[in-house]
Amino acid sequence: MRLPSILSTALSVLLLLTPLTSALPASQPQTEGTLSLIATSEELTFSFTTTSPAKNNWIGIYPASGGGPVDEKYVSSSLAWSYTPSTTSGTTKVDVGSLSPGEYIAFFLAADGYKWLAKPVYVSIKGKGGSKFEFLVENVVLHNGRQGDEYKAKIGGLVTPGYKPRFEQIAGDGWVTVNPDGSISGVPDRARDASITVRATIPATGESSTLKLTIPVKRSGSNLVPELKVMTFNLWWGGTYITNYHAKQIRFITSSNVDIIGLQEAHGGHVQRLADALGWYFWQPKSGDLGIISRYPITQDYGLANASGGVKISLDGKESEVNFWNMHLGYDPYGPYDFCFDKMNLEKVLQREVQSGRTPQIVDTLKAMTPQIKQSWSIPVILVGDTNAPSHLDWTEKLRSKNCGYANIPWPTSTKPAEAGLIDSFRIANPDPARVPGNTWSPIYPFHNGASGKVEPQDRIDFVYHTGSRLQVLESRAVVVGEPRVYGSHRDNEWTSDHAAVITTYKL
Repeated sequence: MRLPSILSTALSVLLLLTPLTSALPASQPQTEGTLSLIATSEELTFSFTTTSPAKNNWIGIYPASGGGPVDEKYVSSSLAWSYTPSTTSGTTKVDVGSLSPGEYIAFFLAADGYKWLAKPVYVSIKGKGGSKFEFLVENVVLHNGRQGDEYKAKIGGLVTPGYKPRFEQIAGDGWVTVNPDGSISGVPDRARDASITVRATIPATGESSTLKLTIPVKRSGSNLVPELKVMTFNLWWGGTYITNYHAKQIRFITSSNVDIIGLQEAHGGHVQRLADALGWYFWQPKSGDLGIISRYPITQDYGLANASGGVKISLDGKESEVNFWNMHLGYDPYGPYDFCFDKMNLEKVLQREVQSGRTPQIVDTLKAMTPQIKQSWSIPVILVGDTNAPSHLDWTEKLRSKNCGYANIPWPTSTKPAEAGLIDSFRIANPDPARVPGNTWSPIYPFHNGASGKVEPQDRIDFVYHTGSRLQVLESRAVVVGEPRVYGSHRDNEWTSDHAAVITTYKL
């Protein structure tokens, strides 16, 4: 769900102008104003001039890798922003403390819109005194290998962003070659998990850090991926509401040992940021907040279908593939609020499900998936995402009191997938919603709605659906790291989202 907020922080930053140009179009808009950066220890401070002063002119910060309004049109939401004074010249500050170290671009834009008032400025953000160089995790399990088959992987992104160390193997299996750039290659000579210790070193300073790797190796001729673990993960505006979100996300993903993730609220460069750090493949359309990252190659792009998109992923060449779809449905109006706060009747709430966009969005999604669903006996189909609505499997008679006195609600976003032949993996693994509710909304709104002060309904609104005889559910669980503090005290949470994630493990 979307909650408006801009966070402040006291994280010190080192800010440097950089000569990057690749993110901008060759023919740039004509501008009459200027924008420049003054480096400080606490915030980004910009000076500006403009011939079109307005109280709602603003400066927005975007990833240098993309997502900014390079064509003076909305592409994705800014990571941080601030209004400028309504004068022809002045200064303004933008708090970027929640951003991870890395490369960014600042746009000076007109009147709550995207018209350029000046040429953008690139900045490099580093931690105070330069962030400590290290591997972000102590150990990691890489994707599967197979005896006798060529193996390749990348670990170069698992270090503190902004550094380019030299990598070397200091212990482990002899068939593995660790190249200086962090790429890994070799041919497994036996069906035994390989253990490798890698050291990364900054040549100029001698700073170093070590990482322990495990490569699961299957025997020759066997299935490369006998078990598949998938996740749906709403990043909450990339994770930017939480300090040091990049490192926390990488720790969570690597510790989960998942294979494919459907990401929501991944505006801008967040999909590629995570994929590059993990050494994975990724898919993200030019607009919207959806993304998919995968350990295994993405071989076909099915494009967008309203509020969803899909790809084909090769787990083991043509021998084992999966069609993987990701969705993020409309968030307003929210059905549980209609029932619990306004006591609307069923007919009215179902009308408002259409009004929210969710009903037509799930219809369009399933229509786009229909040919693949019909062929799921050959290639399994998985649909994950944030529906911003509960499931009919959870609003049962037994849970009437929990659900504000309502029961047997045919939420369209769950009944229509069921009618199309999709199976809710969480309820296969956990059939009793009273015993295992699996709530994903919300770990940081557990008691009260911040706007109304009323009790916040708790629901399962993030899902992993599937169909296909080759998929057997082994486990499915809602996942949160640590004990997140409630909204308002959330900034230093280890958990970087306002949703719980859902992880389902399948046997193939």
